[in-house]
Amino acid sequence: MKLPRRKFLHLAAGAAAFPAVSRLAWAQTYPTRPVRLLVGYSAGGPLDTGARLIAQWLSDRLGQSFIVDNRPGASGNLATQEVVRARPDGYTLLACAATNAWNVTLYDNLSFDFTRDITPVASYERGGGVMEVNPSFPAKTVPEFIAYAKANPGKINMASAGPGSAPGMYGELFKAMAGVDLFTVNYRGSGPALPDLFAGRVQVMFDPVITAMGPIRAGKLRGLAVTTAKRVEVLPDIPTVGEFVPGYEAIGWQGIGAPRNTPPEIIGILNSAVNAALADPAFTARFVDLGVEPFSSSPSEFGKFIVEYTEKWAKVIQAANIKAE
Repeated sequence: MKLPRRKFLHLAAGAAAFPAVSRLAWAQTYPTRPVRLLVGYSAGGPLDTGARLIAQWLSDRLGQSFIVDNRPGASGNLATQEVVRARPDGYTLLACAATNAWNVTLYDNLSFDFTRDITPVASYERGGGVMEVNPSFPAKTVPEFIAYAKANPGKINMASAGPGSAPGMYGELFKAMAGVDLFTVNYRGSGPALPDLFAGRVQVMFDPVITAMGPIRAGKLRGLAVTTAKRVEVLPDIPTVGEFVPGYEAIGWQGIGAPRNTPPEIIGILNSAVNAALADPAFTARFVDLGVEPFSSSPSEFGKFIVEYTEKWAKVIQAANIKAE
C-alpha cells in the first residue's frame, strides 16, 4: 500500500524521534547498576586518592556503587584506552588528570586522541608542587637558588619522578622561565627520589604538595616556593615561585571523563553530582587537607581548560625535548 507523502513524513519523523525519547528516558534512570571509575595508576597515589573520595560521594549521591578500578601502565594510557573502547553508556568512566594532557605530546603513537575520544564530564581538584631542597643547600630563597644555579650551571641535580611526571614537568618549566641549567635525575616516582634528596645526592625537587608537606613540616626538607598561582593553605608561609619568576604557574588537576558519544543527559547527571560535592564544605575540607583545592566546572568549561592546558605543556615538552620512556 502506498502511503500519502504527508503521512509518510509524519511516521518517519516519529520513528526518528523514538530513539532520542527512549535514550532520554533511559538516561533519566541512570545509574541502575554499578559504575566503574578507571584509574591509570596503582592504589595509594594522588590520582587514586582523589578518585576514591569522589567515587564515594557519587555512590552516596546517586544510589549505585562507583567502583575504583586501578589499571596501571604506560603513564595512564592503558586505562584511557580501555575507556575509549568502552560502550558510551556512562558505566565505564576515567579518572583523568594532567598526565593525560601531557601524554598527548609525550607519546607519538597512541591509539586514541585524548581530547577527541574522551568526553569531559567534570573536574574536581587541582593543585601544585613545592620547590624543595635539602636543608644543607646554600640557597634559602628562590632568588638565591637562581643566583647559585647561574653561578654553577649544570652542577645542581634536580630529581624527577620520570619523564612526563609532575616533578619533572614543573622543574622543566622552572628551568625555562628562570633561565637556569639543572641536571635532571630521573627516578621511578617521588618516593624513590626522597632518600637521595634527604642525603643531599640530589639538591632540588618539585614535589607534589601531598608528599612534600610531611618532610617539610618535619624539617627534613626546606620548601622554597609552591608552584601554584597563590599560596597553599596547608603551607601558608611558603611563597609562590611566581612571586620571583613572573608568570610561573605549574599545576596538576583531576577530573572525570567518559567515552565519546556518551549521552549528554548522563554527562549532566554526573557533572551536577560532582559539583554538589564541591559545594559541600565538609567534602572540600578533605581536599584542602591533601594540599589541593576544589576545581568545579561545567563539561564545556572543563573541555576548554583541557585544550588550553594541553597546548601550554606541549610547548614545554617540545622545547625541553622530553620523550616518554
